[in-house]
Amino acid sequence: MDARELAAALADPIQSLGAAFYFAEGTRERASALGLNVYQFYGLGRAGVMGNVEPAVVESVFAFFHPGVIDLIYTQPRATHDPATTAAAHLEAANAFADQSFAGVAPGTLADVARVAREVLDGVEVGRYPLVDGYRAWDESHDVRPVAYRATIALRELRGAVHVEAVSRAGLTPLEACYLQDPGVFALHGYTESDAPRVTADLTARKERAEALTDEAMARYLEPLGEDARAALLEGVRAMAVALADPAAAR
Repeated sequence: MDARELAAALADPIQSLGAAFYFAEGTRERASALGLNVYQFYGLGRAGVMGNVEPAVVESVFAFFHPGVIDLIYTQPRATHDPATTAAAHLEAANAFADQSFAGVAPGTLADVARVAREVLDGVEVGRYPLVDGYRAWDESHDVRPVAYRATIALRELRGAVHVEAVSRAGLTPLEACYLQDPGVFALHGYTESDAPRVTADLTARKERAEALTDEAMARYLEPLGEDARAALLEGVRAMAVALADPAAAR
């Protein structure tokens, strides 16, 4: 499997895995304990890995959200909660989710995911993608399940960051890209039907171009991996995805 094929094969499972803990029951409970709702915990916790940054920075990296949503999930809770402290709690929620969700995945498989993903992330230019920088600075003193899961979260952030660039290169606005990706997500990101773009053949073609450019960009970071490492990463991510969908099937 070449790097471009691997990038495409990883796209969907990485997306699902990396976001799976955001609104899980355990995450909601941790948010409530902090005096936040789960959406505030998501916004402040996810962005907080970058430190106490200004809302404009969050708008830039959360590119597919309506600015009004950034106010609700970052700016407002930032007035009462420290972003870095909230980020630490958010990552602990991810750790707990990993322990619950991936107990049936072989430790060696998880260790391969953590090892190979770290190799990929270490090849990403420091300072180019602030969220990636934040997540790859994680504390690796945890058991293999949390470390492997955080690796999938960081890979999701990497693909998201290169996708933002790809959308721009393809001549799309983030709003257009978000709508074409999924009208349901478009609504969750704070947009209304009146914001929806007119879908044309040209717009659809540009969205397809953005996806192709995203795969190309991810492939550049996956290219240095050897064949065995590529296979181990894909096998491990797929095993985690199976466990997420059906924990009994992974045992």
